[in-house]
Amino acid sequence: MHDLKFIRENPEAFDGGLAKRGVAPVTAEITRLDAVRRERITEAQGLQQRRNALAKEIGQKKAKGESADELMEEAKRNNARLAELEAKQNDGDELDALLATIPNVPLADVPQGKDENDNKQVRAHGQKPSLGFAAKQHFEIGEGLGLMDFDGAAGMSGARFTVLKGALARLERALGAFMLDIHTKEFGYTEVSPPLLVQAQALYGTGQLPKFEEDLFKTQTGHYLIPTAEVSLTNIVREKILEAESLPLRFTALTPCFRSEAGSAGRDTRGMLRQHQFQKVELVSVTRAEDSEAEHERMTACAEEILKRLGLHFRTMMLCTGDMGFSARKTYDIEVWLPGQETYREISSCSNCGDFQARRMKARYRAKGEKETKFAHTLNGSGLAVGRTLIAVLENYQQADGSVVVPEVLKPYLPGVEKISA
Repeated sequence: MHDLKFIRENPEAFDGGLAKRGVAPVTAEITRLDAVRRERITEAQGLQQRRNALAKEIGQKKAKGESADELMEEAKRNNARLAELEAKQNDGDELDALLATIPNVPLADVPQGKDENDNKQVRAHGQKPSLGFAAKQHFEIGEGLGLMDFDGAAGMSGARFTVLKGALARLERALGAFMLDIHTKEFGYTEVSPPLLVQAQALYGTGQLPKFEEDLFKTQTGHYLIPTAEVSLTNIVREKILEAESLPLRFTALTPCFRSEAGSAGRDTRGMLRQHQFQKVELVSVTRAEDSEAEHERMTACAEEILKRLGLHFRTMMLCTGDMGFSARKTYDIEVWLPGQETYREISSCSNCGDFQARRMKARYRAKGEKETKFAHTLNGSGLAVGRTLIAVLENYQQADGSVVVPEVLKPYLPGVEKISA
């Protein structure tokens, strides 16, 4: 959600920021609807005052034994109009509906562009591995090991599902545990076991609703399966006033994530890259306004460190305005090198949302001794996507005979396992 006061005072800056994302000017319509809302509020206040006055006048008339029919008719009309205005306010008006569909305004240093081709490389780590043989893709490796079953998954669930068995299932579990241990023991994140089913207001708070409902799975009870633990973790501070001294709050969780992958027909149909269900370690931070940019750099470094310890080559990209997510004002994507595909693939996306989500969730903080509250800043990132990390390990640690060497940092999680073989 956006700051109406800022929009009123800086219409050109607001429209200019959105123009970088390809959004047409909206301040004129916002201003018009804001004026309508203000008129309704003023009218409602007048009607409330008149209601009180009418009640007093009617009482006086009746006390004197005089007819109060005209006043009672006026009171009836007055109350009907007041109820109409209150219903519009409670249900949300046109202004709320418009604001809910407008993405966050990018920070000044975000490169302007249309799509991923305009993203900017910030840094890279390591070198592309030289395997010395023709690299296989992860699904060829997994099926060759007899531990990755796509046909079995399709038989029970349809396309974009996978069954992992034996050592690969253990490897996936080891990766998630390794990530959580690093983030909690070394980086100060608090581990959370959050709900996987949430109500619509939680998804509205983080920006998935109302615009991206087609990407979600909805149950018959009206709950939604989380597309990412960002939703659950960020909503921990929903409608709360936090003490400034308690910030930053840092949360992490390993959860299944569920996405309909609407609009991805024909893309990455083979293998585990684009699934309806996948495991992910999520990172969420809640900070003071002045700390969010530094926290963004820190969060991204935490995600990068996981790849460094796994010995994987990656690059970090700053997303352009046309490639950023709806709620983000700045995003870094970490892309890992996959030898089997001979390309980089996103494995983490770390975003600074500023106060955009906090306004939707009504999450504030207050400094000690002050009455005024401020909207918190929220950040989220993958630390990392477990399935894609599994893919990267398989492709980077594959051997010519089809086996896969276990990375050194994962061996404590897989006692006695040096190599995964058919």
